[in-house]
Amino acid sequence: MPERTEGPGLRERKKEETRRTLREAAGRLFAERGFAQTTVADIAAGANVSERTFFRYFDSKEALLLPDGIELFARIEEAFLARPDDDSPLEAACGAITDAVSYFASSSLTALAHPLGEIREQAREGLSRQFQQFEARLTALVLERLPAGAPDADLQAAVIANCALGAARAVLRTLRDRRTAGVPVEPDRLLPQAFTFLTMIGATPS
Repeated sequence: MPERTEGPGLRERKKEETRRTLREAAGRLFAERGFAQTTVADIAAGANVSERTFFRYFDSKEALLLPDGIELFARIEEAFLARPDDDSPLEAACGAITDAVSYFASSSLTALAHPLGEIREQAREGLSRQFQQFEARLTALVLERLPAGAPDADLQAAVIANCALGAARAVLRTLRDRRTAGVPVEPDRLLPQAFTFLTMIGATPS
């Protein structure tokens, strides 16, 4: 009787599972040890695969960061589009980023909360380009949410999008600085706090 072979659907699911397992192992190790101290061998062992298998999916450990960034931004966009209609554009942008935090916390992007010197220039440049591209996309989404006739709508959308993403980057910088200083960090608390500060800016004192 001929041996049954796996269908393409099953093979693709197994490949995606291996890719996800590698990302999760990398995220865990980056958070525990730091980016520079984590090797490809460590990540492969953490995912229970060989180094050879690792290189079938990623060219380097830096390459782990970029796909996660793309997926993270896609999740933020999806969350933004799902926000309630009565959310203001700023509330929608901040809420969408907050909704994506659970995914961020388990991805290899946790490396970004460690000192930037640990991440090679090539990876930093790639991530910077992704943030710039996503700022443009989020600006377009915010613009669609602004009421008709809003003054300087293009500028207003750009300010809202950049402020929301800037607050998220400020959290990453604060986490890095506190880790460097040996100060305990509370990543789950800092992002909502940053958005609270953002909404307070320009508010009329009581």
